[in-house]
Amino acid sequence: MEYMGNKEYWDSKFAVRGDNPLQPEKSLLENITCLKNGSILDIACGDGRNTLFLLENGFQVTGVDFSSKALERLKIFADRKNHSVNTKLIDLSIPNSLNDIGIFDNVLVNHYRLSREQLGSMENHITDNGILFVCGFGQHHKIDSKIRKEDLIQPADFEQLEKSFELIKNIENTDDRGFFVTYIFRKR
Repeated sequence: MEYMGNKEYWDSKFAVRGDNPLQPEKSLLENITCLKNGSILDIACGDGRNTLFLLENGFQVTGVDFSSKALERLKIFADRKNHSVNTKLIDLSIPNSLNDIGIFDNVLVNHYRLSREQLGSMENHITDNGILFVCGFGQHHKIDSKIRKEDLIQPADFEQLEKSFELIKNIENTDDRGFFVTYIFRKR
């Protein structure tokens, strides 16, 4: 699934970004206490705005993205603060691309809509009582030239999680960027 631009779009965007990472996602800042201590898989991590925040808060983080430029920037930012981060170059549009990723205490998916198949396989990548934290543009966000309808997180995306996960928080809000949703699940 192509999401808000292809690999070349994101590589060029990260190549010209400033010398500092963006701020972490507001929803993650406000809900970090929901996460289980330990390891986190940061899916579609970009250049690490959330990864860096999580490292600073004592988590062991593996960042996954399809942009080599983004991952290079993440390594630079982490090195500046003497943080150790594991990164993996993975194209999430390829089915089963996360099959061999491993098992984590938490999985963060920020501003990316995983396929139903990838979401359905999350139970294989999260420890018992681990957290699946998904946030991004929601179903009521205005469609434009960069964000398509198929990029928007839908409540129905999570139907297959009901047998293995419990929804512990569902947050919807609107700000100057648009309509956002956060879904926080705990694995049973």
